[in-house]
Amino acid sequence: MSCSRVALTPEAADLLRRLREQHGPLMFHQSGGCCDGSAPMCYPAGEFRTGDSDVHLGDLEVDGEPIPVWMSAAQFEYWKHTHLTIDVVRGRGSGFSLEAPEGVRFLIRSRLLTDDELAALGLL
Repeated sequence: MSCSRVALTPEAADLLRRLREQHGPLMFHQSGGCCDGSAPMCYPAGEFRTGDSDVHLGDLEVDGEPIPVWMSAAQFEYWKHTHLTIDVVRGRGSGFSLEAPEGVRFLIRSRLLTDDELAALGLL
């Protein structure tokens, strides 16, 4: 069984299509800071530099094109047993994330991974 740690709602996928038309390939990073830093931030691919202190959670697929999702390693320690779904809601988020001018913001919805998913990831 393969297991994905990340997913998208249909509304978030629609927004990502529009953002990709405007900005090209995209990526997400979840830092785990306070306030807006705890929201997933969407950037043009490669604009946010990832490194050894980041974990690649996986790639979201929108119309066959991958959108990598990264999380700070410190935040990952808290969330490593969860499945994350990126959603979009009305309201203004951070000025650094690409959706900010649209009057919406991305957010994370989470659930605990099942035992089968944990086993597939080698966490059981």
